[in-house]
Amino acid sequence: MSPIPASPVNTPVNRGYFAIGAEGISKGLNIGNLMRSAHGFGAAFTFTVGATYQAREAAADTSKGIQHLPHYSWPRIEDMVLPQGCRLVGIELIDEAIELPSFRHPVRAAYVLGPERGSLSPEMLARCDYTVKIPTTFCINVAMAGAIVMYDRVRSLGRFAARPIGEGGPVVAMEPHVQGGRVVRSDIGRGETE
Repeated sequence: MSPIPASPVNTPVNRGYFAIGAEGISKGLNIGNLMRSAHGFGAAFTFTVGATYQAREAAADTSKGIQHLPHYSWPRIEDMVLPQGCRLVGIELIDEAIELPSFRHPVRAAYVLGPERGSLSPEMLARCDYTVKIPTTFCINVAMAGAIVMYDRVRSLGRFAARPIGEGGPVVAMEPHVQGGRVVRSDIGRGETE
């Protein structure tokens, strides 16, 4: 019996949305790479806070993500306006941060990374609802860190066939989604299925 191929890369996450951006970034290539990855992983928008790069420098964005996704360039942290209910998640290699493999991603989230050769500012960390760290021994490139976080989000919130116990891909096809029955709410707030 030959294995069933894994789900395609563009398997949609069924609920919620995410955005990704960076604070204080100065290299256009890094933000260009981040935008290209954001476009590929299905971000709702991208953003920068206090960035000093020129938009034309984002040459690494070969998918032209900036033409397909809204991009917000806020001069200061105080100017950031995220959608209602959107959780801000800082990505930073600090002791207090939650390790990424143990983090449950919010359904509505905006992820923010620090600048090259620097960290998220204390003001940005204070604004974050959560701070997450990628379990590496030292800081990695901004665009690479962003891609790892987006992959982890898609992997944990997306619908994929289960990993097999042994090596290789799944040998059993993923069951199709089945819509549940109608839920009727009672006076005391308990749901009953018809």
